[in-house]
Amino acid sequence: MVSNTENYTKLKTFFNDEYHSLRFYVRSRIDNAADRDAEDIVQDVALKLFSRADSLSPIENIAGFVYNSIRNKIIDLMRTKKSEKHLESEIEDRFIEFVEVFYGKTDNAYSDHMKNELKRAIFNLKPDYRDILLAVDFEGYSYRELSDETGVPQGTLMSRRHRALALLLTQLKSEKNNNN
Repeated sequence: MVSNTENYTKLKTFFNDEYHSLRFYVRSRIDNAADRDAEDIVQDVALKLFSRADSLSPIENIAGFVYNSIRNKIIDLMRTKKSEKHLESEIEDRFIEFVEVFYGKTDNAYSDHMKNELKRAIFNLKPDYRDILLAVDFEGYSYRELSDETGVPQGTLMSRRHRALALLLTQLKSEKNNNN
């Protein structure tokens, strides 16, 4: 029977000999992006395999085992990337809805400049105001959920959001008047 340290030794030898081939394999499966670098993927898989080498049953086909692990990691990353793109799109849709709360629903009557000013104004709010606004209006949290998570009473959260909206309205009215 193969001892557990033999798994570690086999993995170490395989990664030393085949590291460049593994990177090439990953590059052939994905395009390099900041969040999906081939070397990072290979190193992440190596770290996980080496940390579990002692708990694995004896590995007979080391190459197949490693390549299969890398393929699974790539699949996981691709799935994650799709959900992130969906989340970005959803946040943008919520932002448009939020703009409509301020100005009413129109046929694109507000310029990209005003939308950018709204974004700037939101991120210039005090952290307590900005956080409640983003959580409720963009991320879809309820006051109850936020209260349970933060320990801040629901009434306080509602007041902060109301004050944040009032500040935004004041800032954006003055910005709109300056542009006209």
